[in-house]
Amino acid sequence: MDRPIRVLVAKPGLDGHDRGAKVVARALRDAGMEVIYTGLRQTPEQIVAAAIQEDVDVVAMSILSGAHNHLFPKVVNLLREQGVDDVLILGGGVIPEDDIPGLKEAGVEAIFTPGTSTKDIVEYIQTHIKR
Repeated sequence: MDRPIRVLVAKPGLDGHDRGAKVVARALRDAGMEVIYTGLRQTPEQIVAAAIQEDVDVVAMSILSGAHNHLFPKVVNLLREQGVDDVLILGGGVIPEDDIPGLKEAGVEAIFTPGTSTKDIVEYIQTHIKR
């Protein structure tokens, strides 16, 4: 019997707004996934340590502060340095369309901006999980 999909929902950086992350976390839980929420103001190192410790299938980061171009790739690089290459990495929040291609090139596999249906996020995870 397969275990449920495990998702780490993380809030990197100094961003203090987590309503959207909590809405997504609840939707993922309601879809049968196990959700680990890091809380606010996490460093990339804390996010990576939690992802490894919790043996997650997905790292989903949410940011509204504008630091996504620095923090998202840092998490991706730290995961790679730790040999973690089987985790789906997602980003979300207020992210300009012009920044999305660079984030994807850096290893963030999908970006979900405000207004994205939680159903679409659930379906994306279910169809793109790497295990």
